[in-house]
Amino acid sequence: MIEALLAIVVAASIYAMLSKDLLHGAIALSLTSVLSAAIFFLAMAPDVAITEAAVGAGLSTIVFVWAIRNTERTDRS
Repeated sequence: MIEALLAIVVAASIYAMLSKDLLHGAIALSLTSVLSAAIFFLAMAPDVAITEAAVGAGLSTIVFVWAIRNTERTDRS
């Protein structure tokens, strides 16, 4: 179970790095944080899981999305 979650974390992290759209990258990072919190919970570390879910998936995602919304997007054509 943990191995499958780790594989998905790696895949989501690679997608976040290679994604051309910043919003998709931020969502992939949020998915990475949620899955990391699940891994911590399965590893019997619920306090670390709660912190990862709150800060990693919650607060940082809000900051990333807010920053992306407040920047102008220009496409190179």
